[in-house]
Amino acid sequence: MTLRDELLKSIWHAFTALDVDKCGKVSKSQLKVLSHNLCTVMKIPHDPVALEEHFKDDDEGPVSNQGYMPYLNKFILDKVTDNFDRQDFNKMCWTLCYRKNLQQSQLLISNDDAFKIWCIFNFLSEDRYPLIMVTEEIEYFLRKLTEAMGGSWVEERFEDYKLQLNSKQQCLNVWEIISLVGTGHFSKGMDRQTLSMGISEVYQELILDVLKQGYMMKKGHKRKNWTERWFMLKPNSISYYVGEDLAEKKGDILLDGNCSVEPLQDKEGKKCLFIIKSSQKSFEISASDKKKKQEWIQAIQNCVGLLRQGRPAPHCEARQKRRELRLKQQAEQEELELRMRELQTANEVKQQELENMRKALEEAASYAAEEEKRRLLTQTELQDRYKMDLEREKMVRQQMEEQVAKKSTELEQYLQRVRELEDMYRKLEDALDDEKRARQDEEAVRRLQARLLEEEATKRAELEQIHLRQQRAISKTEAEKQELEKERLVKESALQAAMEQLEQLELERQGALQQYQTVMQKLEDATNNTKSWKHKVAEHEGLLRLIQPGSKAQPMINNWGIASFSEGELSLREKQWQERKNQVTQAQ
Repeated sequence: MTLRDELLKSIWHAFTALDVDKCGKVSKSQLKVLSHNLCTVMKIPHDPVALEEHFKDDDEGPVSNQGYMPYLNKFILDKVTDNFDRQDFNKMCWTLCYRKNLQQSQLLISNDDAFKIWCIFNFLSEDRYPLIMVTEEIEYFLRKLTEAMGGSWVEERFEDYKLQLNSKQQCLNVWEIISLVGTGHFSKGMDRQTLSMGISEVYQELILDVLKQGYMMKKGHKRKNWTERWFMLKPNSISYYVGEDLAEKKGDILLDGNCSVEPLQDKEGKKCLFIIKSSQKSFEISASDKKKKQEWIQAIQNCVGLLRQGRPAPHCEARQKRRELRLKQQAEQEELELRMRELQTANEVKQQELENMRKALEEAASYAAEEEKRRLLTQTELQDRYKMDLEREKMVRQQMEEQVAKKSTELEQYLQRVRELEDMYRKLEDALDDEKRARQDEEAVRRLQARLLEEEATKRAELEQIHLRQQRAISKTEAEKQELEKERLVKESALQAAMEQLEQLELERQGALQQYQTVMQKLEDATNNTKSWKHKVAEHEGLLRLIQPGSKAQPMINNWGIASFSEGELSLREKQWQERKNQVTQAQ
């Protein structure tokens, strides 16, 4: 909880006390006095005209809490620093509010004790207005108070009180808390002094941040003598006084993350020694016994550890954890309530569906009864009809038997026709196989023809090259003509041989053409045979679908006509042509 939030809680009590008519508004004159007192206690320069200027646009009536908050934030809380005495600030706010709300005559505690409870309430109350303390914080405060008084906590008594509290409300305001403690409801058997000391101890721990206190001996820095002092440990310092009434303060030991505390050996007649090493000085201290010595060392080490980690005082951290736990439980409770509402809604829907189903079942039952009556009425009629239908069925059965016998004869005839068609199909497959072989022969002849065409093209290219070389040779000088003439004669002889080879190839082409015509004749015969079988199959009611021959590719044609060679003939002729070519090359 920040400083602003702590201050706002005390100011809220003072503002509420000034609202005499309980209408939520306070007059401007009272707000001036309150603002002046706040500025005085918190050591802030007060501007008496600021309030009038802030509300110059308002009417002459009183100002609400929401209307006073902007002025409070801007002119007071924004300027406040932590250099004022918070106890004086709380006493000023307490003085404004307790006379109106507190009935001192009915309480077992003093006004000072009531003030301390009021401060504890502000520390433990929720951060929402109007300020209240929930049951968890009430239990925490009462436990602390019981432990401080040296009593034992009676869980059953608080559970009974919590049941009474929950039947009315789940929280208490500050005056109800003061009345609860002041009437001695949870301190029966304790005298007023014990109750007052318990309240003071809880107040010092929660409000003044006193973590430990007690008498110990301290060694002086100048005179080196040992003097008894009242020590008070806080989260960031250790203060020591002449007595426990705190009337005269003798000094402070400032604590930080670099401080340390270590035990010492007994010396100078003093026992239970330990030393506190701060950034400025070292302090030698003697406790009354070993237990207190260990308690003080552990408490100081805990404070130094918290300062190193940047964590707040233990009770502040515990308060924050309790609030976070309550918020978490509240969120879980809200989620559970939401789920319960959803389940309740779903249950209502299911109940409605069940009601609708029940009505539907009743309607179905009545409808079924009516249907049963109608069925009984129609059953007799159906029996009579069934008798007549049975007689008709007998007659129809006889007719069906006669038809089955007739169909059996027709089936035998049909099976005979199927067997004939199967024989025709096998013959047709043989014809198609012949056609496939003829097409394969044709394809082989076409490949041979293509190779011959490539040979012819290659030969023609060679002849053209020879002719070009001859033309270039003619254009040379006269001196070279004689030598070239001899070469020309040799080449002409080679050309003559090539021409003879071409003629031989032409003769072979003619033979291949005759073979191609023979194959084409076979293919035509196979096609005719296929067509005749197709005609026969069509006459037998189209029970079989013929496999149609594929389309014939266009045969390759060279300059002298259709060329057709077999694979072996083409290889033989390629070999012969290569030998002749090698002979011509050697001759040149």
